Amino acid sequence: MTTEPFLVLDHARTQAALADADALAAALTGALVAVARGEASTPPRIAARTPAGLLGAMPGHVPGLGLAAKLITVFPDPGRPGRSTHRGLVAHFDERDGRLLAILDAEPLTAVRTAATATLALRALARPDARRVAVIGTGTQAAAQLALLTRPRRAGAHHDLDVEVVVAGRTPAHTAATARRFGVVAAASVEQAVRGADAVLCCTGAGSPVIRREWLAPGAHVGSVGGSDGPELDDATIRDASLFVEWPGAAAAAPPAGAHELQGVPAARVTLLGSVLSGSHPGRRDAAELTVFKSTGHAALDVAAASVAYASAAASRTLGSRDAP
Repeated sequence: MTTEPFLVLDHARTQAALADADALAAALTGALVAVARGEASTPPRIAARTPAGLLGAMPGHVPGLGLAAKLITVFPDPGRPGRSTHRGLVAHFDERDGRLLAILDAEPLTAVRTAATATLALRALARPDARRVAVIGTGTQAAAQLALLTRPRRAGAHHDLDVEVVVAGRTPAHTAATARRFGVVAAASVEQAVRGADAVLCCTGAGSPVIRREWLAPGAHVGSVGGSDGPELDDATIRDASLFVEWPGAAAAAPPAGAHELQGVPAARVTLLGSVLSGSHPGRRDAAELTVFKSTGHAALDVAAASVAYASAAASRTLGSRDAP
Protein backbone atom coordinates (compact mmCIF):
# COMPACT_ATOMS: atom_id res chain seq x y z
CA MET A 1 0.00 0.00 0.00
CA THR A 2 1.23 3.50 -0.79
CA THR A 3 2.50 5.61 2.08
CA GLU A 4 1.26 8.78 0.35
CA PRO A 5 -2.00 10.23 1.74
CA PHE A 6 -5.27 9.63 -0.08
CA LEU A 7 -8.93 10.30 0.65
CA VAL A 8 -11.37 7.59 1.68
CA LEU A 9 -15.01 8.52 1.12
CA ASP A 10 -17.80 6.36 2.53
CA HIS A 11 -21.35 6.24 1.14
CA ALA A 12 -22.50 9.53 2.62
CA ARG A 13 -19.32 11.45 1.79
CA THR A 14 -19.23 10.12 -1.78
CA GLN A 15 -22.84 11.15 -2.32
CA ALA A 16 -22.24 14.59 -0.80
CA ALA A 17 -19.18 15.10 -3.00
CA LEU A 18 -21.37 14.62 -6.09
CA ALA A 19 -23.96 17.24 -5.14
CA ASP A 20 -22.84 19.82 -7.73
CA ALA A 21 -25.07 18.86 -10.67
CA ASP A 22 -23.45 21.34 -13.05
CA ALA A 23 -19.90 20.10 -12.34
CA LEU A 24 -20.99 16.49 -12.70
CA ALA A 25 -22.85 17.17 -15.95
CA ALA A 26 -19.83 18.96 -17.39
CA ALA A 27 -17.49 16.09 -16.49
CA LEU A 28 -19.88 13.44 -17.85
CA THR A 29 -20.30 15.43 -21.05
CA GLY A 30 -16.53 15.55 -21.45
CA ALA A 31 -16.27 11.81 -20.88
CA LEU A 32 -19.03 10.97 -23.37
CA VAL A 33 -17.50 13.23 -26.01
CA ALA A 34 -14.09 11.60 -25.40
CA VAL A 35 -15.65 8.16 -25.90
CA ALA A 36 -17.30 9.29 -29.14
CA ARG A 37 -13.98 10.68 -30.41
CA GLY A 38 -12.02 7.57 -29.45
CA GLU A 39 -9.94 9.48 -26.91
CA ALA A 40 -10.86 7.47 -23.79
CA SER A 41 -9.03 4.28 -22.85
CA THR A 42 -11.54 1.75 -21.49
CA PRO A 43 -10.63 -1.93 -21.91
CA PRO A 44 -13.40 -4.55 -21.91
CA ARG A 45 -14.99 -5.36 -18.58
CA ILE A 46 -13.95 -8.53 -16.83
CA ALA A 47 -15.63 -10.47 -14.05
CA ALA A 48 -14.81 -13.26 -11.63
CA ARG A 49 -17.90 -15.38 -11.01
CA THR A 50 -18.91 -17.35 -7.93
CA PRO A 51 -21.90 -19.70 -7.61
CA ALA A 52 -23.82 -16.82 -6.05
CA GLY A 53 -22.65 -13.68 -7.86
CA LEU A 54 -19.76 -11.88 -9.50
CA LEU A 55 -16.95 -9.40 -8.97
CA GLY A 56 -16.53 -7.06 -11.95
CA ALA A 57 -13.63 -4.75 -12.83
CA MET A 58 -13.91 -1.60 -14.96
CA PRO A 59 -10.71 0.46 -15.46
CA GLY A 60 -10.67 3.62 -17.51
CA HIS A 61 -8.79 6.77 -18.45
CA VAL A 62 -10.27 10.01 -19.77
CA PRO A 63 -7.72 12.72 -20.68
CA GLY A 64 -8.08 15.69 -18.40
CA LEU A 65 -10.38 13.87 -15.95
CA GLY A 66 -8.23 11.11 -14.57
CA LEU A 67 -7.55 7.42 -14.24
CA ALA A 68 -9.86 5.17 -12.23
CA ALA A 69 -10.97 1.60 -11.72
CA LYS A 70 -14.22 0.28 -10.31
CA LEU A 71 -14.46 -3.04 -8.48
CA ILE A 72 -18.06 -4.02 -7.87
CA THR A 73 -19.91 -7.14 -6.71
CA VAL A 74 -23.36 -8.09 -7.96
CA PHE A 75 -25.23 -10.58 -5.77
CA PRO A 76 -28.91 -11.43 -5.23
CA ASP A 77 -30.49 -9.41 -2.43
CA PRO A 78 -32.22 -11.85 -0.04
CA GLY A 79 -34.27 -9.01 1.43
CA ARG A 80 -35.65 -7.98 -1.99
CA PRO A 81 -36.51 -10.99 -4.17
CA GLY A 82 -35.79 -10.34 -7.83
CA ARG A 83 -33.30 -7.57 -7.09
CA SER A 84 -29.55 -7.53 -6.60
CA THR A 85 -27.00 -5.64 -4.53
CA HIS A 86 -24.19 -3.63 -6.12
CA ARG A 87 -21.33 -3.07 -3.67
CA GLY A 88 -17.80 -1.97 -4.31
CA LEU A 89 -15.30 0.81 -4.62
CA VAL A 90 -13.80 3.18 -7.15
CA ALA A 91 -10.06 3.90 -6.92
CA HIS A 92 -9.17 7.29 -8.43
CA PHE A 93 -5.57 7.99 -9.52
CA ASP A 94 -3.60 10.97 -10.76
CA GLU A 95 -3.36 10.51 -14.53
CA ARG A 96 0.07 12.20 -14.66
CA ASP A 97 2.06 10.22 -12.09
CA GLY A 98 -0.20 7.35 -11.04
CA ARG A 99 -0.63 8.43 -7.39
CA LEU A 100 -3.71 7.04 -5.63
CA LEU A 101 -5.86 10.07 -4.82
CA ALA A 102 -9.07 8.62 -3.41
CA ILE A 103 -11.14 5.53 -2.73
CA LEU A 104 -14.86 6.13 -3.11
CA ASP A 105 -18.01 4.10 -2.48
CA ALA A 106 -19.09 2.68 -5.84
CA GLU A 107 -22.80 2.35 -5.03
CA PRO A 108 -23.76 6.04 -4.73
CA LEU A 109 -21.21 7.02 -7.39
CA THR A 110 -22.75 4.60 -9.89
CA ALA A 111 -26.32 5.60 -9.05
CA VAL A 112 -25.67 9.34 -9.28
CA ARG A 113 -23.58 9.24 -12.47
CA THR A 114 -26.14 6.97 -14.15
CA ALA A 115 -29.01 9.30 -13.27
CA ALA A 116 -27.02 12.33 -14.39
CA THR A 117 -26.16 10.66 -17.71
CA ALA A 118 -29.81 9.74 -18.33
CA THR A 119 -30.70 13.37 -17.60
CA LEU A 120 -28.10 14.60 -20.09
CA ALA A 121 -29.71 12.35 -22.69
CA LEU A 122 -33.15 13.62 -21.72
CA ARG A 123 -32.07 17.22 -22.22
CA ALA A 124 -30.33 16.43 -25.51
CA LEU A 125 -32.95 14.15 -27.09
CA ALA A 126 -36.39 14.99 -25.71
CA ARG A 127 -38.57 17.61 -27.38
CA PRO A 128 -37.83 21.14 -26.14
CA ASP A 129 -41.39 21.40 -24.80
CA ALA A 130 -41.25 18.09 -22.90
CA ARG A 131 -42.69 18.55 -19.41
CA ARG A 132 -44.26 15.30 -18.15
CA VAL A 133 -41.63 12.73 -17.17
CA ALA A 134 -42.51 9.21 -16.04
CA VAL A 135 -39.95 7.37 -13.89
CA ILE A 136 -40.46 3.61 -13.84
CA GLY A 137 -38.99 1.90 -10.80
CA THR A 138 -38.80 2.36 -7.03
CA GLY A 139 -35.31 1.08 -6.19
CA THR A 140 -31.93 2.72 -5.70
CA GLN A 141 -31.50 3.87 -9.29
CA ALA A 142 -35.02 5.25 -9.53
CA ALA A 143 -34.43 7.17 -6.30
CA ALA A 144 -31.25 8.71 -7.70
CA GLN A 145 -33.13 9.72 -10.85
CA LEU A 146 -36.02 11.21 -8.91
CA ALA A 147 -33.66 13.13 -6.63
CA LEU A 148 -32.09 14.75 -9.67
CA LEU A 149 -35.37 15.53 -11.43
CA THR A 150 -37.03 17.02 -8.35
CA ARG A 151 -34.16 19.08 -6.94
CA PRO A 152 -35.18 22.73 -6.40
CA ARG A 153 -34.31 24.96 -9.33
CA ARG A 154 -31.38 27.25 -8.49
CA ALA A 155 -30.69 30.67 -9.94
CA GLY A 156 -28.05 30.40 -12.65
CA ALA A 157 -28.00 26.58 -12.62
CA HIS A 158 -27.90 25.01 -16.07
CA HIS A 159 -28.99 21.45 -15.32
CA ASP A 160 -32.10 21.84 -13.14
CA LEU A 161 -35.27 20.83 -14.99
CA ASP A 162 -38.77 22.28 -14.84
CA VAL A 163 -40.82 19.11 -15.25
CA GLU A 164 -43.84 17.33 -13.81
CA VAL A 165 -42.81 13.89 -12.57
CA VAL A 166 -44.90 10.76 -12.11
CA VAL A 167 -43.55 7.49 -10.72
CA ALA A 168 -44.75 3.92 -11.22
CA GLY A 169 -43.62 0.48 -10.10
CA ARG A 170 -44.80 -3.08 -9.80
CA THR A 171 -45.66 -2.82 -6.08
CA PRO A 172 -48.30 -0.17 -5.22
CA ALA A 173 -47.04 0.31 -1.66
CA HIS A 174 -43.48 0.94 -2.85
CA THR A 175 -44.75 3.32 -5.53
CA ALA A 176 -46.77 5.31 -3.00
CA ALA A 177 -43.84 5.51 -0.56
CA THR A 178 -41.47 6.65 -3.30
CA ALA A 179 -43.95 9.28 -4.49
CA ARG A 180 -44.28 10.67 -0.96
CA ARG A 181 -40.53 10.71 -0.47
CA PHE A 182 -39.91 12.87 -3.55
CA GLY A 183 -43.17 14.80 -3.67
CA VAL A 184 -44.27 13.45 -7.05
CA VAL A 185 -47.42 11.80 -8.41
CA ALA A 186 -47.89 8.04 -7.96
CA ALA A 187 -49.43 6.34 -10.99
CA ALA A 188 -51.81 3.43 -10.55
CA SER A 189 -49.86 1.39 -13.10
CA VAL A 190 -46.85 1.56 -15.37
CA GLU A 191 -49.14 1.90 -18.37
CA GLN A 192 -50.92 4.86 -16.81
CA ALA A 193 -47.61 6.58 -16.12
CA VAL A 194 -46.27 6.02 -19.63
CA ARG A 195 -49.36 7.02 -21.62
CA GLY A 196 -49.18 10.75 -22.33
CA ALA A 197 -45.67 11.16 -20.90
CA ASP A 198 -43.25 13.27 -22.93
CA ALA A 199 -40.34 11.26 -21.56
CA VAL A 200 -40.09 7.88 -19.85
CA LEU A 201 -37.07 6.91 -17.74
CA CYS A 202 -36.89 3.19 -16.93
CA CYS A 203 -34.81 2.40 -13.84
CA THR A 204 -35.70 -1.19 -12.98
CA GLY A 205 -34.10 -4.54 -12.38
CA ALA A 206 -36.57 -6.22 -14.71
CA GLY A 207 -35.61 -9.15 -16.88
CA SER A 208 -38.42 -8.59 -19.38
CA PRO A 209 -39.93 -5.45 -20.97
CA VAL A 210 -41.66 -3.07 -18.56
CA ILE A 211 -43.14 -0.73 -21.20
CA ARG A 212 -44.83 -1.33 -24.56
CA ARG A 213 -44.56 0.59 -27.80
CA GLU A 214 -48.29 1.27 -28.01
CA TRP A 215 -48.21 3.12 -24.69
CA LEU A 216 -45.71 5.72 -25.92
CA ALA A 217 -46.93 9.08 -27.17
CA PRO A 218 -45.73 10.42 -30.54
CA GLY A 219 -42.40 12.17 -30.11
CA ALA A 220 -41.67 10.61 -26.73
CA HIS A 221 -38.16 10.11 -25.40
CA VAL A 222 -37.29 6.89 -23.57
CA GLY A 223 -34.30 6.41 -21.32
CA SER A 224 -33.44 2.92 -20.11
CA VAL A 225 -30.72 2.34 -17.53
CA GLY A 226 -31.90 -1.01 -16.20
CA GLY A 227 -32.32 -4.39 -17.76
CA SER A 228 -29.04 -6.04 -16.77
CA ASP A 229 -30.82 -9.40 -16.55
CA GLY A 230 -32.93 -9.02 -19.68
CA PRO A 231 -34.57 -6.45 -21.97
CA GLU A 232 -36.24 -3.50 -20.23
CA LEU A 233 -37.76 -2.27 -23.53
CA ASP A 234 -39.84 -4.26 -26.02
CA ASP A 235 -38.79 -5.09 -29.56
CA ALA A 236 -41.33 -2.72 -31.14
CA THR A 237 -39.93 0.27 -29.26
CA ILE A 238 -36.41 -0.56 -30.43
CA ARG A 239 -37.67 -1.14 -33.97
CA ASP A 240 -39.38 2.25 -34.26
CA ALA A 241 -36.88 4.44 -32.38
CA SER A 242 -33.76 6.39 -33.15
CA LEU A 243 -31.20 4.75 -30.87
CA PHE A 244 -28.53 6.46 -28.76
CA VAL A 245 -25.91 4.84 -26.49
CA GLU A 246 -22.82 5.69 -24.42
CA TRP A 247 -20.37 3.48 -26.34
CA PRO A 248 -20.33 1.26 -29.44
CA GLY A 249 -20.23 -1.92 -27.35
CA ALA A 250 -23.76 -1.28 -26.11
CA ALA A 251 -24.88 -2.91 -29.36
CA ALA A 252 -21.73 -4.77 -30.44
CA ALA A 253 -20.92 -6.57 -27.17
CA ALA A 254 -22.84 -9.45 -25.64
CA PRO A 255 -24.69 -8.87 -22.34
CA PRO A 256 -24.05 -7.95 -19.63
CA ALA A 257 -21.52 -5.52 -21.13
CA GLY A 258 -23.85 -4.86 -24.05
CA ALA A 259 -27.59 -4.24 -23.94
CA HIS A 260 -30.05 -7.11 -24.28
CA GLU A 261 -32.33 -4.88 -26.38
CA LEU A 262 -29.64 -4.02 -28.92
CA GLN A 263 -28.36 -7.49 -29.79
CA GLY A 264 -28.46 -7.84 -33.56
CA VAL A 265 -29.19 -4.16 -34.16
CA PRO A 266 -27.05 -2.86 -37.06
CA ALA A 267 -24.28 -0.49 -35.98
CA ALA A 268 -25.56 2.11 -38.44
CA ARG A 269 -28.73 2.49 -36.38
CA VAL A 270 -26.87 3.40 -33.19
CA THR A 271 -25.59 6.92 -32.44
CA LEU A 272 -23.20 7.79 -29.61
CA LEU A 273 -24.63 10.29 -27.15
CA GLY A 274 -21.25 12.02 -27.06
CA SER A 275 -21.61 12.81 -30.76
CA VAL A 276 -24.88 14.60 -30.04
CA LEU A 277 -23.39 16.47 -27.08
CA SER A 278 -20.40 17.59 -29.16
CA GLY A 279 -22.63 18.84 -31.97
CA SER A 280 -21.33 16.40 -34.58
CA HIS A 281 -24.70 14.59 -34.76
CA PRO A 282 -28.10 16.34 -34.74
CA GLY A 283 -29.83 13.98 -32.31
CA ARG A 284 -33.62 14.40 -32.56
CA ARG A 285 -34.66 15.42 -36.06
CA ASP A 286 -38.36 16.25 -35.61
CA ALA A 287 -41.10 16.54 -33.00
CA ALA A 288 -42.71 13.20 -33.89
CA GLU A 289 -39.52 11.13 -33.67
CA LEU A 290 -39.29 8.44 -30.99
CA THR A 291 -35.86 8.55 -29.33
CA VAL A 292 -34.33 5.90 -27.08
CA PHE A 293 -31.23 6.24 -24.94
CA LYS A 294 -30.09 2.79 -23.84
CA SER A 295 -27.50 2.93 -21.06
CA THR A 296 -25.25 0.04 -20.12
CA GLY A 297 -22.84 2.06 -18.00
CA HIS A 298 -19.25 2.80 -18.97
CA ALA A 299 -15.92 3.15 -17.18
CA ALA A 300 -15.40 6.64 -18.60
CA LEU A 301 -18.44 7.80 -16.64
CA ASP A 302 -16.96 6.40 -13.43
CA VAL A 303 -13.75 8.33 -14.14
CA ALA A 304 -15.77 11.53 -14.66
CA ALA A 305 -17.79 11.11 -11.48
CA ALA A 306 -14.72 10.16 -9.43
CA SER A 307 -12.90 13.26 -10.64
CA VAL A 308 -15.77 15.51 -9.53
CA ALA A 309 -16.12 13.77 -6.17
CA TYR A 310 -12.38 13.93 -5.50
CA ALA A 311 -12.14 17.63 -6.41
CA SER A 312 -15.11 18.47 -4.18
CA ALA A 313 -13.87 16.42 -1.22
CA ALA A 314 -10.31 17.71 -1.54
CA ALA A 315 -11.54 21.31 -1.64
CA SER A 316 -13.70 20.75 1.43
CA ARG A 317 -10.78 19.21 3.33
CA THR A 318 -8.51 22.12 2.41
CA LEU A 319 -11.15 24.65 3.43
CA GLY A 320 -11.72 22.83 6.70
CA SER A 321 -8.01 22.82 7.53
CA ARG A 322 -7.74 26.53 6.79
CA ASP A 323 -10.75 27.31 8.99
CA ALA A 324 -9.54 25.18 11.89
CA PRO A 325 -8.40 27.14 14.96
